[in-house]
Amino acid sequence: MAIVYDKLMALKIPDSEQTYTAGDAIFYALSLGLGQNPVDENELRFVYEKDLKVLPTFPCVVAHPGFWARDLDTGIDWVKGVHGEHRVELHKPLPPKGALIGYSRIVEIVDKGPGKGALIFSERKLHDRATGDLYATINQTSFVRGDGGFGGPQRPTPAPHALPDRAPDVACNLPTRPEMALLYRWNADMNPLHADPVIAKAAGYPRPILHGLATFGVAGHAILKTMCGYDPARFKSIAGRFSSPVYPGETVRTEMWRDGAIVSFRARLVERDVIVLNNGRAEIQAAVQAAV
Repeated sequence: MAIVYDKLMALKIPDSEQTYTAGDAIFYALSLGLGQNPVDENELRFVYEKDLKVLPTFPCVVAHPGFWARDLDTGIDWVKGVHGEHRVELHKPLPPKGALIGYSRIVEIVDKGPGKGALIFSERKLHDRATGDLYATINQTSFVRGDGGFGGPQRPTPAPHALPDRAPDVACNLPTRPEMALLYRWNADMNPLHADPVIAKAAGYPRPILHGLATFGVAGHAILKTMCGYDPARFKSIAGRFSSPVYPGETVRTEMWRDGAIVSFRARLVERDVIVLNNGRAEIQAAVQAAV
């Protein structure tokens, strides 16, 4: 079985509906490590139902279409697929509870040639089920290593966001908890790679690894904390390229450069000095000045 370009481009990914509660938003924040200091008032706003705020990266895990590359007739060798890049654009902040519909589609497929794999670009839009309001657009790039040379287009792909050629303006260290992957998997990704030591070793890792989107969420937390003063209304978008896995318990240092409304960033591990998220780009909004 192999990819057939026209067939895969026309694939109908089922719409995904989800009614989420304040508990879902709180659990997501807890699974990313917020609340480790239970008297930190900034973090408490995301893990306690009183005046609850929702993390900007929460759209990653709600109204999710599931593992469609495996579950549908795609021709993809999903075993050899990896998550390459991810982007979230927020059109309006998600409320603490609500009902959503996710509309997913494949945007493009690029054949990199025999032995070089292929890139699959997909998109998911999150709408309010009752009003139709658009909350977020999520774009994902998947690198399917076993599917190159299927006869698809070999057009060039966008260059990654370039980081500034200067020392970072600021850095934020956030620890991951040893059990973080066991918690995070209950959001939307039950892949045993993140829980079962036997399966992790079979995949070439000494122990279970953290989900890439958990690392993405930790970096998002760092930007929210450092650049937005914990105000999610100021957080407009975030994108990054996954470059290496994180083992739960390691410390993620998010290094940031601020140029107007654009925050460039990368995330590296303090303990191993390995970059785990690269070519990051976020867009933020200036704080609204209170009337005098």
